[in-house]
Amino acid sequence: MRKIRILWTDDEVEALKPHIFFLQEKGYEIDTCSNGNDTVDLVRQNRYDLIFLDENMPGLSGIETLKLIKEVRTDIPVVMITKSDEEDIMEAAIGSEIADYLIKPVKPKQVLLAIKKILDQRRLITEKTTTDYRQEFNRISSMISSASTFADWTELYRKIVFWEYELEKSTDPGMTEILKLQQNEANNSFSKFITCNYLNWLKPDCTDKPLISPDLFSRQIFPRVDQNRPLFFILIDNMRYDQWKTISAELSGLYRISEEELYFSILPTSTQFSRNSIFSGLMPSAIAELLPDLWINDDEEAGKNNSEEELFRDQLRRKGLKYKWSYNKISSSLDGKKVNEKSGRCFRTTSIYLFFNFVDMLSHARTEISMIRDLANDERAYRSLTRSWFIHSSLLELLRTLASHPVKIIFSTDHGTIRVQNPIKIIGDRNTSPNLRYKMGRNLDYDPKKVFELVSPEKSYAAKNQFKLAIYFCHESGLSCLSEQL
Repeated sequence: MRKIRILWTDDEVEALKPHIFFLQEKGYEIDTCSNGNDTVDLVRQNRYDLIFLDENMPGLSGIETLKLIKEVRTDIPVVMITKSDEEDIMEAAIGSEIADYLIKPVKPKQVLLAIKKILDQRRLITEKTTTDYRQEFNRISSMISSASTFADWTELYRKIVFWEYELEKSTDPGMTEILKLQQNEANNSFSKFITCNYLNWLKPDCTDKPLISPDLFSRQIFPRVDQNRPLFFILIDNMRYDQWKTISAELSGLYRISEEELYFSILPTSTQFSRNSIFSGLMPSAIAELLPDLWINDDEEAGKNNSEEELFRDQLRRKGLKYKWSYNKISSSLDGKKVNEKSGRCFRTTSIYLFFNFVDMLSHARTEISMIRDLANDERAYRSLTRSWFIHSSLLELLRTLASHPVKIIFSTDHGTIRVQNPIKIIGDRNTSPNLRYKMGRNLDYDPKKVFELVSPEKSYAAKNQFKLAIYFCHESGLSCLSEQL
């Protein structure tokens, strides 16, 4: 294995011999230099892993030398060593992207700690994360086998997402593979849980049920409407909890996240059912019965989600609520720009409902477009693309504007998504629905052990059609998250 090579520049380099010998005994290869010009030449000629750089030298100062080093090698970490703890010197050094700084007189163990913190950080993080996850492994397995309530499952889901992020810090691929096995085990067990309990949750007299799509407004949004404080409800289509954690990390400093609650999307977890149910406050079968002009069946070619505004208006009417509100559907950067341009007028309105479609488009593109499929070839990369969209989006621009005003913001999703590794084969006639998440038709042939089947879907309040319904991806949940301006 190649030794770690370090360059130490100091105009009093002879006084550092005890430090040099100490580091050499620890296995590091040390070169020394006494001035800035020679330092830059050495950096051009050699491949150093780390540089210790004195700030106060005759000729080129440490800060000037640092700038020249970065022109030669932008990636090399530099530790600035200074006699002064004056704030302006430290700020100048930090602004020049140093890795760390030490104040003279430095002790050998201080130097060793700086090296380990910078060069061994990844290895140390991997070792600690791996150890911590190994300790948690048995507990997660026990949670999977014993989960019997929706509270158990949401706690387990949060924990698995937490470890997804933690293991991203690790370079040990073995732990990530073990977590994937636990995720698959959890998904299979959760599917059984849904199969056993879902229909009971839909009964009108059921009192022990989780928050589901048609109750989202009545239980989470309407109670928080304040006539004197605008409320922004932002729904991001097809956003999962792990993607929300990616987005929420970017909101630090702008907003305080006051609550996070997971809710269960109705089945099938497709936009046609879940989002229409959210805005109407009704199950799909009730929409079809009460508002037939606003419900589009699977076999009709018209857009299935073009009536959110009308469905929401009807929900307000049924509940006797009279709010000043606006609805904005944002499917492109141009749509977002238009909303941001009129954001000043939003503060005259009690409630503003915004719908962003990008994550759903990304999800479909990952299936249909080879380039996106390559860019998002695993869940970590998929989250990274979501983050990239968000930090460059009109949504973040809007949130920055809103942060200087007394507003409430509620983020949510209409349903989640899952990357299918083992698709299920379902055979049907020409009238079978084309949707990939479920199949609806009169003559469906499939392995009943591998799907959640509803022989009479109208009894589940899922659909008005007298068709057999087979749902085979049911381990998804929604997210309700409340944010307040700091």
